[in-house]
Amino acid sequence: MQRQPNSQNCFLCGLQNPIGLKVAFYETQENRVLVRFTPQEFHQGYPGVMHGGIACALLDETIGRTLVRHDIWAMTVDLKVRFHKPVPLNEPLTVVGEIVRLRSRMMEGKGEIRLADGSVAVSAEARYIHLPADKVDEFRSELGYWQVAPGTEGEQPVDILTD
Repeated sequence: MQRQPNSQNCFLCGLQNPIGLKVAFYETQENRVLVRFTPQEFHQGYPGVMHGGIACALLDETIGRTLVRHDIWAMTVDLKVRFHKPVPLNEPLTVVGEIVRLRSRMMEGKGEIRLADGSVAVSAEARYIHLPADKVDEFRSELGYWQVAPGTEGEQPVDILTD
């Protein structure tokens, strides 16, 4: 698996964001993007359960990150999320994103949050519109940082998605 770059202040991947999740995104040879994340007490909604907004953010970013290998920058147009079961705290999750359809101006993707036993807790479908070149240049300039951060061997996710 190939680790994708992190930014400074993104809520999901920003390495210098004091309240961010600081997750690492990995590309697989099957054109998926994977994330491993273990929610803690400060990520909770109801007691013992990860907040649904965190689940949405993880899915949105993971699905959107499927475009990184294509060097396409895009923004979410819509995100349809279905919660199948509660996401427990303090248990490792695998978030998976993949492209369903890539067009000249739009990408359609899907994703899942899987529990440690491989069951699907949350699923999503999303659409992203490609950003114009001038907006990409502006964002690249404002980010000022987009690099692969050093990581540990043990943090790479395992692809447990079954087709």
